[in-house]
Amino acid sequence: MLKDIMSGICAGILISIGGSVFLANDNKIVGAVLFTVALLCICYKGYALFTGKVGYLPEDHSKKAVSTLLLALLGNTIACVAFGFLLRVALPNLGEAAATLCQGKLDNQALWQTLVRGIMCGILMYLAVSIYRDKKTPLGIIFCIPVFILSGFEHSIADIFYFGASGIVSLKAFGFLWIVILGNAIGGVLLPTLQGVWTQKSAEKAMQEGAAYAKK
Repeated sequence: MLKDIMSGICAGILISIGGSVFLANDNKIVGAVLFTVALLCICYKGYALFTGKVGYLPEDHSKKAVSTLLLALLGNTIACVAFGFLLRVALPNLGEAAATLCQGKLDNQALWQTLVRGIMCGILMYLAVSIYRDKKTPLGIIFCIPVFILSGFEHSIADIFYFGASGIVSLKAFGFLWIVILGNAIGGVLLPTLQGVWTQKSAEKAMQEGAAYAKK
């Protein structure tokens, strides 16, 4: 349990660094590209990031896997809230940028819009991590991360850091974050679930064809 939480904390620290460089850059494209340092380091070090691990629930949804995922989310949250508050004090300009960003999210997004943005980010996060794991290349990370940021999609762990740095504490902010977490989870499992159905159907068809051939 402690190992999972600590791994989540490590990932949360790196997301906080990625979020900081995004907030510090007036050029959104530069900030989005530099944010990739967070996920690159998380993947290379093997730290537990909720949005990177949730996509593997269709593959392994045992009690242990779910527990590991939730502990990772807890660790991510602890680190992002703590470093958000810390950086707000150490770098007031980041706190101001975070407050502007977060207030805009709360004022300009309906809940269903936030959910959709979270789903789209979850899809890209699954692709980034699965391409890295399956193909042994960082290209998915390098392209998928800037795409979700520049598209305006919502990443729950990054948002936790932004709200921590913003100083905004409210029920509306709390609800917003849970909607993003839900959206990221739905998006993360969407492609592997659909692929699993397709693979299962293909396997069943092959078995049926094999059985029919054997009867001839």
